[in-house]
Amino acid sequence: MTDADPTLRALAHPVRLRMLTLMWPGPMSAAELARELGISHALASRHLRRLDAADLVELAEERTRRGGRERRYRTVHGSPLSDRLDGARMLAATLAHTLQERAARRAPDGKGVTVDAELWVAPEVWEAARQRLADIAAELHDAACPPRAPGTIPVGVSLMTFPLQEAPHADADREL
Repeated sequence: MTDADPTLRALAHPVRLRMLTLMWPGPMSAAELARELGISHALASRHLRRLDAADLVELAEERTRRGGRERRYRTVHGSPLSDRLDGARMLAATLAHTLQERAARRAPDGKGVTVDAELWVAPEVWEAARQRLADIAAELHDAACPPRAPGTIPVGVSLMTFPLQEAPHADADREL
């Protein structure tokens, strides 16, 4: 991660990553985010300012509420994560942290899919699978509703898939 890259620095914190997810379906204020995340309003505001400075959120509306002005932000749609090579390890660490938190909240009878694999496949197989996974992610994002909307269930999705550089292999003549 570089000190000069505000996007990577903003994405380095699991709370900010979760905020982006919560604001994907529609705008939320710092107060709404604080309630949903169980953090202070001041902390939610600080994280929101960092996301705004990195252009990962945008002001969706301002309204008068309880004698003050409430600003509601939404996630800027797009995926700054997919093709970031310079911050891949940092993003993986943030995703791993988020995945651990979500796994602890997994519904006891909830069905899921768990995959961890390092596979060798033909390039055309990889590209077709990568596109299907991207389509599934887009389908879920398109269907996302505000937190706790009637008729919805919370689901966790963490996906980071990419081609690997070939790792050096062990000397075939060496005895184990």
